[in-house]
Amino acid sequence: MLELGQIKIPVGDADRFGDEWDRLKEITAKKLKINPENMRKYEIYKRSIDARNKPDIFFVYSVRFQTSDEETVLKKNRRNKNLRQVKNPVKYEAKLTQLRGRDERIVIAGSGPAGLFAAYALSLRGLNPVIIERGAPMEERIAEVESFWKTGVLNEESNVCFGEGGAGTFSDGKLNSGVKDSDGAKRFILETFVRFGARREILYDAKPHIGTDVLRNVIINMRRAMERQGVTFFFHTKMSGIMQRDGKLTGILVEQENALSRGVSPFEELYSEDAIECDRLILAIGHSARDTFELLHDDGIEMSSKAFAVGVRVQHLQSDIDRAQYGISEKDNLPAAYYKLTGKSSEGLGVYSFCMCPGGYVVNSSSESGYLVVNGMSDADRDSGYANAAIVVTVNPGEEVFAGLEYQRELERAMYTLSDGQIPVQRYVDFKSESDGSGVGKLLRNQPAVKGLWTYADVRSALPDDIATAVCDAIDQFGKKIQGFDSDDTLILGLESRTSSPVRIVRDEESMQSNSLSGLYPCGEGAGYAGGILSAAMDGMRVAERICSEIIEKQ
Repeated sequence: MLELGQIKIPVGDADRFGDEWDRLKEITAKKLKINPENMRKYEIYKRSIDARNKPDIFFVYSVRFQTSDEETVLKKNRRNKNLRQVKNPVKYEAKLTQLRGRDERIVIAGSGPAGLFAAYALSLRGLNPVIIERGAPMEERIAEVESFWKTGVLNEESNVCFGEGGAGTFSDGKLNSGVKDSDGAKRFILETFVRFGARREILYDAKPHIGTDVLRNVIINMRRAMERQGVTFFFHTKMSGIMQRDGKLTGILVEQENALSRGVSPFEELYSEDAIECDRLILAIGHSARDTFELLHDDGIEMSSKAFAVGVRVQHLQSDIDRAQYGISEKDNLPAAYYKLTGKSSEGLGVYSFCMCPGGYVVNSSSESGYLVVNGMSDADRDSGYANAAIVVTVNPGEEVFAGLEYQRELERAMYTLSDGQIPVQRYVDFKSESDGSGVGKLLRNQPAVKGLWTYADVRSALPDDIATAVCDAIDQFGKKIQGFDSDDTLILGLESRTSSPVRIVRDEESMQSNSLSGLYPCGEGAGYAGGILSAAMDGMRVAERICSEIIEKQ
């Protein structure tokens, strides 16, 4: 297989964004002086944007293809440093040999990316796990979340954090990950998303993005496919305890309120109203399952405190970010511009932008009554007209297991009290000068683009001094990198506190099992082993692979 990189197409000359395949093939053939008909399995491998020399902006592509005489093509183009021969990519599907596993009793707690892809990988190998999910199936969950945003009435069991698809469903839907793809798992996940309804561009965009509106349908389609394979889903079913004997897992206790079952399990006779017997439990509970963290700790499961970050959301007009990043007032067929920024506070604290949402919304993502937390979300088209991102400060809470969790709660409670549960909004000029700035709404050029009820409030007053100072230091620094980032009308919205799990459920990295209990497999973001949709899905698949290896060894 050959790869040709650094194919540049000026933005002004490009076809509509996303409709470039035929033109690229023609350019490739011309550059390499070969017949296009001799190129087989031609595909776009990577696409990025080069905006270093504003306003001259280019789409930059790498393409891959096969031809009957690769050595001749390489020899003819030996001076072309952007042409190289590559090995055929590793295919994750190659390891999906069928197993005799109908008697394997596997339960997965949580239907976020880690849980879903663990189940999907197991189902493709002939195993039939049961997924329990404390929240609602997607169709019901969407209605509940939208009702919460309109009324402020929270369902603590089914919300932005809990329910089919996990917290990532109501987020920006970015599919970036720094995890190496040595076994083709990352590509497999992206191809799975495409198979179930995502845009094909996520396979090659340098910053792939699925969008919450598309992701919802993808997850529904994925669930239906798994049901046909034999996977059973229990919604409105929360794990309430661990059953164990002699250091080995024997099952889980559950609480079911208006439980909804989807599919038929091969070990259904082992269910009762309040328990499910099983040999293996994949724990994919997400970073907000605080009550589950506490019950696991009470059951003697080893856990540790871990660093995370807290701060606020900032919002700008997307057109201002586009102008700063692209250097042009009209961005033609360019996507909404993105940024990623890092800095240090005057006190030496690490500060950075997190989960930047071009063309997105700030959403109320609370999961406990009396506590308020926000996140960023965007649809596939990123067309809200506003850009937001978290500006967060690294926090090292100490060695006590739940020190970080309690710190999060303390801040979320203060922010809830400040604004009576609504998203508090403050102009940066007021945040910086410690003035609440109430009553200036009609003067704002930058109006809040939020999902949920909101109000003007003194966001800074509900933050610790070191966090507030660090946020100010960072925004001022970032204003030197992106013009207008520190403008008076930049909006501050609080509170961003769930950047990652504040605890780690300790596991042995070879067996992928808890150090405390055989048969318990902590995984994903909630267990402290991932950070985002893609890395959580990959971790779930790693656990599934480990279980399959154990079954093969046993057989």
